[in-house]
Amino acid sequence: MKRFLGLVACALGVLGGGVIAAAADYELAATPKTVAWGNYDFHAQPALRVKSGDSVVIHTLLTSSPTALERAGVAPADVETSLREVFAGVTDRGPGGHILTGPIYVEGAEPGDTLEVRILKIDLAIPYAYNGFRYGLGLLTEDFPYAKMKIIALDRAKMTASFAPGVTIPLHPFFGSMGVAPPAAYGRYDSTAPAVLGGNMDDKALVAGTVLYLPVHAPGALFEIGDGHAGQGDGEVDVTALETSLIGRIQFILRKDLHIKYPRAETPSEYISMGFDDDLSIAAHRAAREMVDFLMSEKGLSRDDAYMLASVAADLHITEVVDRNKGVHMAIPKSLFSH
Repeated sequence: MKRFLGLVACALGVLGGGVIAAAADYELAATPKTVAWGNYDFHAQPALRVKSGDSVVIHTLLTSSPTALERAGVAPADVETSLREVFAGVTDRGPGGHILTGPIYVEGAEPGDTLEVRILKIDLAIPYAYNGFRYGLGLLTEDFPYAKMKIIALDRAKMTASFAPGVTIPLHPFFGSMGVAPPAAYGRYDSTAPAVLGGNMDDKALVAGTVLYLPVHAPGALFEIGDGHAGQGDGEVDVTALETSLIGRIQFILRKDLHIKYPRAETPSEYISMGFDDDLSIAAHRAAREMVDFLMSEKGLSRDDAYMLASVAADLHITEVVDRNKGVHMAIPKSLFSH
């Protein structure tokens, strides 16, 4: 369900090369009619339509059944009503398991464009998270041939999680899955494996204040978001993070001047390239090639110098190893560049 909140003053023109008109604010709740369960789809019907420059406060739900949460120790009154409604009301599910809010249709977006996704703010929606594993998933599944779920209290004031006696985790909320519709040939794409559309990247760098760039493959882009994490370690080795419900304020900028082929991001201090593949080596190759391409196209370096600079100044990180396609990103400091 969408709710118009009001107009925000914004001059007509261009911001960072993006197409911007008078901007508006919207709110998108997570309901049976506004979520996509386990997929990104070229043919999906929009839950909301916005224009370039608009911002949306988006509510997302953790991916777990109310029954499982209660069995793990969550009081029935503490299970979100919206989660119960989605579990009861959504029958069109799969092939993946993530509950994603959207899709959001960005007016004017066409294949070949780039969608600039500005992550303005992320808030915790509930005071708990869970972590869990089960046989058949996770890096060490043969070592843990059973299932377990742990409920973890979150302190909104201190932004910490009480993991165990004497173990406190600082919180850095981010959305594990942010993506657009895939090319039509992909069909209904499983939400599990990250790919050229973005999706389940599980990249803990994508916190509030960062910007994600996604290549557009379908009219309107059809952006979806979910898989909220209060925090995560690189790798996400047992297959889950601090899984929780989040509320994000996201601004969408349509970039007609930028024609990327693969997701990119930037933080206040770094530029990030990405690579996804079932083979970790191939994912690393992709991230490195994307960084070389970025340094050539955006920073004007020669191909040889771009490769050399990536070697002496950029860092490769394994973002996740448990979603079939492994994730790697390469980060280079913005401070190296004078412009």
